[in-house]
Amino acid sequence: MRGRASAPRRGGGRFTGGVRIDLHTHSLVSDGTDTPTQLVRHAAAAGLDVIGLTDHDTFDGLREAKLAAQASGIEVLAGLEFSTRLGGASVHLLGYGCDPGDDELLDELARVRVGRSDRIPAMVARLTELGMPLTVEDVLAQASGSSLGRPHIADALVAKGYVSRRDIAFRDWLYDGGPAYVNRYCTELTQAIELVHRARGVAVLAHPWGRGRRDDLPEAYLAELAYEYGLDGVEVDHPDHDDDTRAELRAVASRLGLLATGSSDHHGLGKVNNPLGAYTTDPDAYAEIVRRIRSRGGQP
Repeated sequence: MRGRASAPRRGGGRFTGGVRIDLHTHSLVSDGTDTPTQLVRHAAAAGLDVIGLTDHDTFDGLREAKLAAQASGIEVLAGLEFSTRLGGASVHLLGYGCDPGDDELLDELARVRVGRSDRIPAMVARLTELGMPLTVEDVLAQASGSSLGRPHIADALVAKGYVSRRDIAFRDWLYDGGPAYVNRYCTELTQAIELVHRARGVAVLAHPWGRGRRDDLPEAYLAELAYEYGLDGVEVDHPDHDDDTRAELRAVASRLGLLATGSSDHHGLGKVNNPLGAYTTDPDAYAEIVRRIRSRGGQP
């Protein structure tokens, strides 16, 4: 890692030293707007030393990102963001250091991606009925990778001029339970944690108390996930968590012995208020993630 001085950043108040680590980023392999190579180069330009590439339900961008990192002088932690469900609620799980050739995990990720793509026609039909004519081909034109999703529908709406930005499409039409929302297959959260562990990885809940999800993941349930299923950590410092939420969630993580991570959830131009390095992970927490991956026989 390069030991350069820290660039300005928000949040992550416990971060010390010159090493800057952002463990939640996306490329256009899922729903970001940068290629893996561009993402790595932008991360280096932003003064980061480590990023986690965590595309939705796929490892397809990791090889390119790792090669680009060698040229850029930063580290890429292999990861993914796993689409999971807890009861009727959508919950995202970050898996770090998983074996990208693990057949059981790959089979389940394929099921999730099929669920993503299979609902596209129904959502397009709903939007057309709502006065915004759209085709599946319009959506596919916005996607570059194997993991289709609502962001690509949002981008198609922007391309057609129906909305001005991706986040507005989500706010008005595509949010969970929204006018154009259609349910899809997701892995049960506890099963996903077990799959990540069996693939030698580390499991961290993504932004667990953001976007009104706090009631779905109270401390008592986080304790169950930690003690019965071996959940490794929670993403504490994140743009979806305000100062009070971060402070309380950090205290919960400490009480439960969970690692606390921080990140931007960067999507390139696909999200506002999520610049690279917006929040960062303490180097000690990162070192423990790497130690656990290696102790399980995995490769960071």
